[in-house]
Amino acid sequence: MNIQYLAGMADQIEAPGAPSAAGVPQTVTVAGLNAYLSRPSEVSTGGMLLLPMITGISPQVREFADNLAAAGVTALTWDPWHGRPGSDDFAAMGATLFEWVSELDDEACLTEMGQLLEQMFGELGCQRVGVIGWCLGGRFALLLGGRDSRLANVVAYHPTVLDPPPPNNTLDAAEFTARISAPAMILYPGADTLVPAETFLRLQAALNSRTTAPSIVHVYPGAEHGFAARMNHANPINKAANDLSWPQVVAFIRATTLG
Repeated sequence: MNIQYLAGMADQIEAPGAPSAAGVPQTVTVAGLNAYLSRPSEVSTGGMLLLPMITGISPQVREFADNLAAAGVTALTWDPWHGRPGSDDFAAMGATLFEWVSELDDEACLTEMGQLLEQMFGELGCQRVGVIGWCLGGRFALLLGGRDSRLANVVAYHPTVLDPPPPNNTLDAAEFTARISAPAMILYPGADTLVPAETFLRLQAALNSRTTAPSIVHVYPGAEHGFAARMNHANPINKAANDLSWPQVVAFIRATTLG
């Protein structure tokens, strides 16, 4: 990894705002799965699989995908809710979303992600593909990273790794994190009340136990779980954490998929 290149790119990328005009974003169907695709305006061999937070393919997640496309990386977003609409309005959908989460099966979800990766390496023409996830998707990014050695990177924003795990979380995130062979990044909020510091330290130890690739860990003191979500940006600490982290994440993605 070219660290100089990574540092230089961080100065050129802004936190996501309005969706970019790069490519033609569209909802697609892959092997019967609903997904959101955003492509660069120029041909690119770099790609990222996006794994959303609990709110699914919401407007903000589309902005993340469009922002990556504007940075030259093909972005394909997994839909955990199979066409049921995503929303940034967590307050209105919270009870429903938690019910949907309880229905997710680790192995079934990883199978779906594998189908999307096949599409990226195949029809979409990507040669280097990484994975990024937020909250719910952050945990799945660690699992997929430990399962699929083809990945060019793994990025987990405030992964929701609960202790004790709910019944449907049958795979151990720390165990899978230790298996990741790609460069990996975990971003943890210092004021996370959902995922305790002990759990984060276990993930960090698993990440640092690897000898296969670099590990990058960001800790944002005072930031809360889900600090990347726009609905949490009324707290200026969360917004500041998001605005600082995102350019660095995009630079990391570009360095590992395009560099």
